[in-house]
Amino acid sequence: MRIPAWLKVAAGVGAAVAGANWFLRKVWFYRDPLRIPPPDPNLILAPCDGKVVYIRPVSADGTVFAEKLGRAIPIIEITRADWEGVAPEGWLIGVYMSPLDVHYNYAPIAGTVRRIVYTPARANLPMVDLWEYVSMAWLRRAVDLLGKRYHLQNERQTIFIEGEQVRVALVEIADKFVNKITTYVQEGQCVKPAQKLSFIERGSQVDLVIFSRAVEILTHTGAQVYGGQTPLARVLSP
Repeated sequence: MRIPAWLKVAAGVGAAVAGANWFLRKVWFYRDPLRIPPPDPNLILAPCDGKVVYIRPVSADGTVFAEKLGRAIPIIEITRADWEGVAPEGWLIGVYMSPLDVHYNYAPIAGTVRRIVYTPARANLPMVDLWEYVSMAWLRRAVDLLGKRYHLQNERQTIFIEGEQVRVALVEIADKFVNKITTYVQEGQCVKPAQKLSFIERGSQVDLVIFSRAVEILTHTGAQVYGGQTPLARVLSP
């Protein structure tokens, strides 16, 4: 029986798509590039690769304004943990990690891991709809995600790091299909800038909380950043 030419073409295209998908999910997704941080100790580096989707000031009362909700939300709703004795005032920077980005998370500063808090969820909600995914993953355009349901409800892990000049927290937020965050550090451990802290599966998000307003923001919404390399802020001299 002779196989029609169109069927051969369709089979070839299907095999190519399947092969590309396998490579993306099993090889490219787990790549581990070398990250060398800038030498300036005053810099606060990106905690992961991805697109900056929002930059918001955190008020002295510990809240951040979410345009999608039309109200301020307590920062603890995002971190699901607080830093006892530390004023919450500062900055919140959200970085969306598409499946095309490196998914290791890196230390943004040198310091000591003071606390690691894992918060499970009954079911993780999808972070983005189809158009938002296309916009960020393929068109590389930022979409404001602050205040969406997943942002406040999904599984997450918060890592608090205390440096000599500033304190920060990384909030690793899981997407719908994520079921594992692999962590490489423990409480009390000293870390260096760009040191790998964890690995989070598939599309995800990392919020960086800077517990200080005495910083200069060096990035902008829509910027593509690289974990352990791209400066997000600089600590101002007292």
